[in-house]
Amino acid sequence: MSCCCHAPVVEVEGLTFSYRKGDAPTLEDVNFTIKCGESGCIVGPNGGGKSTLLKLMLGLLTPDKGSVKIFGLTPDAAARSIGYMPQYHQLDAAFPATVLEVALMGRARKNLFGRYSKDDLEKTRSALAEMGCSGIEKRSFSTLSGGQRQRVLIARALASEPELLLLDEPTANIDPGAEEQFYATLELLKGRMTVLTVSHDLGFVSRETDHIICVNRKVSVHNSGNFTSETADEVYHHKVNLIRHEHSCFCHCGDGEEK
Repeated sequence: MSCCCHAPVVEVEGLTFSYRKGDAPTLEDVNFTIKCGESGCIVGPNGGGKSTLLKLMLGLLTPDKGSVKIFGLTPDAAARSIGYMPQYHQLDAAFPATVLEVALMGRARKNLFGRYSKDDLEKTRSALAEMGCSGIEKRSFSTLSGGQRQRVLIARALASEPELLLLDEPTANIDPGAEEQFYATLELLKGRMTVLTVSHDLGFVSRETDHIICVNRKVSVHNSGNFTSETADEVYHHKVNLIRHEHSCFCHCGDGEEK
């Protein structure tokens, strides 16, 4: 599958959202557009609205003002074109499901009759194979390492054959080797679909994305090549130094602690 569309993949206009009437908005007057084939990383401080923005794009929340369009449609109408990978700790790791059963959940929106077809199984097994998980289909999800769980959840998202892939903290709690493997996989996926990632890792920003979507109640979008320490300071409201290396980038905050 290749990403080919005339309308923008994501188009957010004048969006304002608060969780309770009368509260200060979590997001205010948000405007940005992501075109077909582009990749973006959503960054910002804790509580700045990153997860809220992701939920609005998934159709799990409704804007108070403005709109979110996915392929020119509402998120609900475009749901079958969206693949979503949550943080694995948001799932009950003790849930008694095999790797194959977890990955098959990605076919639920494609399947209207409650039973998985031969095509569902083939697409799911293909996604697992692409993520290097074909040899662990029968294992319990709860027995997997953090990196393995991440790959299974990406396979679940890929099984839905998405045109837009949303990834929530895909490199959280995985070891450096699994992280490098993820980066290589993401590079392949970007050629087939539009990928948006929520990440706290500013090194990820500099090396893997076209656009940086900075979220701290307001939203600003920057070309990754123009994202500087000064830009990060404005988003995080404290001193952030970006130390760029050939293969990675680290974010050091003003207190000397690596974030």
